[in-house]
Amino acid sequence: MPDLFDAAVAAQQQSYSPYSKYPVGAAIRTTSGAVFTGCNVENSAYPEGTCAEAGAIAAMVLAGERAIVEVLTVTGGETPGTPCGGCRQKLREFAGPGAIIHATTNDGAVLDISMADLLPSSFGPEFLLGERAR
Repeated sequence: MPDLFDAAVAAQQQSYSPYSKYPVGAAIRTTSGAVFTGCNVENSAYPEGTCAEAGAIAAMVLAGERAIVEVLTVTGGETPGTPCGGCRQKLREFAGPGAIIHATTNDGAVLDISMADLLPSSFGPEFLLGERAR
């Protein structure tokens, strides 16, 4: 997990978050062992920004990968910020119920949670594509 934390912190340092002042970095590990990162990018048309997890997922897909086994997000503050509702669904598209999400802070607080616990009773690609989705 230290490599994911370092990658997420490096991504967080590139965050463009002038409005919320809440920089977020994310690192995703795929089944191949590759790591993809993203940071949040805000926009003056406030809801039009993108989350760090979405950026990391886009980089993963662009590289031809499709299966997430582990995610780490890093935020400031005392309490780890877990992925928002939209990002939970985005992660679920590529992560099975056993994938682990580590929500961390720059100061070392960690909350580890499985995809199944982060988004219980979730709707995933297997409902539309059958087992071909995995």
